[in-house]
Amino acid sequence: MSDDTPSKLVIPQLIVGLGNPGTKYEQTRHNVGFMAIAKLAKVWQINLSENKKFQGLFGEGMGPTGKIRLLQPTTYMNNSGQAIRAVIDWYKLPSESVMVVYDDMDLPVGKLRLRLSGSAGGQNGMKSAIAHLGTQTFPRLRIGIGSPKSTPGDNAVSHVLGTFAPSEKPIIEDVLDLTVSAIEVSLKQGVEKAMSLYNNRSVE
Repeated sequence: MSDDTPSKLVIPQLIVGLGNPGTKYEQTRHNVGFMAIAKLAKVWQINLSENKKFQGLFGEGMGPTGKIRLLQPTTYMNNSGQAIRAVIDWYKLPSESVMVVYDDMDLPVGKLRLRLSGSAGGQNGMKSAIAHLGTQTFPRLRIGIGSPKSTPGDNAVSHVLGTFAPSEKPIIEDVLDLTVSAIEVSLKQGVEKAMSLYNNRSVE
């Protein structure tokens, strides 16, 4: 394939937010993927309900460009791939039509980053997704949760399972709005277009 061949537009058909179920985890940094799905469901008026077959909260409805599906796996983060696999097998979706939204400690709070493929980068939910999809080639949107101030011991665990600081909460609200916009562009014009528009944006 030559360099001037236009690349195929990658348009998501299933948007998955990673997180842990239960009120204990509800507002934690690790659940920012769940928060993004809840925001999309609200904006697009899609009802999320428990779906045992898909091992998660699932909703199907109309996005800005037609039918779209939303999923919050309730398998706990480390087994997220099982739920994703169940949905794509049922609807016979190609893996590149799955967009996974999740938290990233390597990004500061206020930033998001879209990519078309890549490794899990140490994120267990993504490790599970890659294992169950059998590929790293599916789009993902990472939402920055900042890194722990120092690194000894289990600080990373207490960081991701902690809640956002009061000063960060309004920033995260704005980032979730930005996430909706980025995903809507992905649906209308493809993920690459959204990458060019949103990867350098930052909420202060």
